[in-house]
Amino acid sequence: MKALLFLPQLARFSDIGLAALRMLAGGFLVYGVWDNVTSAAHMQEFVAFMAAFGFPSPEILAPLSVYAQLVTGALLFVGLLTRWAALVIAFNFVVGVISVHWDQTFREWWPAIVLVGIGLLFATVGPGKWSLDAMIGGEQHD
Repeated sequence: MKALLFLPQLARFSDIGLAALRMLAGGFLVYGVWDNVTSAAHMQEFVAFMAAFGFPSPEILAPLSVYAQLVTGALLFVGLLTRWAALVIAFNFVVGVISVHWDQTFREWWPAIVLVGIGLLFATVGPGKWSLDAMIGGEQHD
């Protein structure tokens, strides 16, 4: 009865779940900033967006945020330096939640706050066995 209630047999698929979430979140981050990376006009729109929210030196912080998301998204996707990438993701989106989403509804917070959670998850549990970290021996697994 306990097995039916708690489904412990699904634990054997945890690395599949971690890999799927890593790749989904990493792909989302890369996709989300790709227009800023490939278009100076889009980057300037993001600079203006950050200036409107009172960020200091938005001409520096906008590209820093964009490239942080690009690099950490790519690292998360392949599972390389996952814990460090995840910490940067969590930090970046905590700043976004506090600076941009604070006065918005929870629904408007959702993408940013979920990325904080995903960052904290991968910072603490690691990338799983289907990752470059595991392949190069940076993560120990059963």
